[in-house]
Amino acid sequence: MGQYFSNDPGVKNRPHEFTFEIMNRSFHFVSNDGVFSKASIDKGSLILLKTLIKTRDFYGDILDLGCGYGTLGIVLSTFFPGGKYLLVDINTRACALARENARNLHLTNLEIRESNSFEKVNESFDFIVTNPPIRAGKKVIYEMFSSSYEHLKPGGKFYFVIRKNQGAETASKYVQSVFNNCTLVDRDKGYHVYEAIKEDSSAK
Repeated sequence: MGQYFSNDPGVKNRPHEFTFEIMNRSFHFVSNDGVFSKASIDKGSLILLKTLIKTRDFYGDILDLGCGYGTLGIVLSTFFPGGKYLLVDINTRACALARENARNLHLTNLEIRESNSFEKVNESFDFIVTNPPIRAGKKVIYEMFSSSYEHLKPGGKFYFVIRKNQGAETASKYVQSVFNNCTLVDRDKGYHVYEAIKEDSSAK
């Protein structure tokens, strides 16, 4: 059985479609077997998006790390169209679905790139958002966290969502050790949304 955080060409092709609403806007997505949350938007992603759309402003260069079929990057690019979005995922099928979902919404301010975390990403970003692949294990997701710090511009912000019972407290402590800050900005239905800011040393 294939895992959504890896590539398995043997996964069956069984297309899915679903619609969800966020902040009074409706989104229709295509999905398939072999990707994360194939039948509906994941609760963690939905909570993260609602928090960010209600309380933050996105501009400049934005990365959706581990984008799956494009949920975070596509929705954010719709609400904040002035930014330049890069969506990356290790899963070939997920990237193809993200491209299809972006085309269906006629979005032109984003790029989808197949990459194992930051392996094929050299750019720096003003914002990085992720719903990390918990099943990939702590080593993998903590590497994503530390690499996010390295790929943020000074003053750049990192956002992630994680369930309390899947290690939210220890994950936030690790991010705190990397960024020297990590703030809980929202919690809902057992999910915690965190913000970490890369300090701008030039401002000191």
